[in-house]
Amino acid sequence: MVAVALGIGAATCWGLADFLGGLRARRLTLATVLLASQLTAVVAVALVVAAGEFEVPSLGEVSPALVAGVCQLAGIAALYRALAVGTMSVISPISASGAAALPVIVGVAGGERPASLQVAGMAAAFIGVVLATRAPAASRPRGARTSLALATIAALGIGGFYVGMDAAVEDAEPFWALLAARASAAGVLVLALLMLRPTLGAGLRSLPTLVLIGMLDVGANACFTFGVDTGLVSVVAVLASLYPVTTVILARALLGERLVSAQAAGVAIALAGVALIAAG
Repeated sequence: MVAVALGIGAATCWGLADFLGGLRARRLTLATVLLASQLTAVVAVALVVAAGEFEVPSLGEVSPALVAGVCQLAGIAALYRALAVGTMSVISPISASGAAALPVIVGVAGGERPASLQVAGMAAAFIGVVLATRAPAASRPRGARTSLALATIAALGIGGFYVGMDAAVEDAEPFWALLAARASAAGVLVLALLMLRPTLGAGLRSLPTLVLIGMLDVGANACFTFGVDTGLVSVVAVLASLYPVTTVILARALLGERLVSAQAAGVAIALAGVALIAAG
């Protein structure tokens, strides 16, 4: 049950972060949103590690986390851009369905055997996320193909993060694994910005939101990391990948994005899947 709660916590934090990140990326440059949120996240984790006096792992022990951080950076960058140019209630579920599939395949191939109710719940959650992507062709904005391609990249990046963090916590203390992931993401981002020199700049009004995005993102990372440390990655990853439910609901309530019947049914089925996973 602890792993289930942590998976749901990760989904909730990621859903909020993605909604705010996509929203801010419509007004600010993607580089600005990523830089502020990523630096906030790495500083927050570094403070926790410094205060916790955890045993320092070797480079080999955290190497999967280093790769996971770069994967997540690529996934988040693609996702925020897709959410900025596309329909949030369509893009977010697409990224989640692909991201959930990769760790499930890896986990089962590695010998994980979820209970039968959990298997049914994971299938329901996956189907629900796929249904949530359904939208009439007439309602799709210009640039839909670009946003869908970005959503696919996001799915691969986020799925890679799931797999990498699961491998990292087998040898390293979870907070050190989390710090390694955040540090590699921040380092690659800063290097890329120095090379590309994109336009930066944001007013003080935007700073609190960007900091909140970073805190929500690292909160989701922490929930996922401790979730796979205590439970099956195939279960926790599917639960964490329910983050589109939050994004879709917020987009419907605050942006007026309409849900067609298939999307509404998808949200309901996904929530039913969560209940089955918890019951298992």
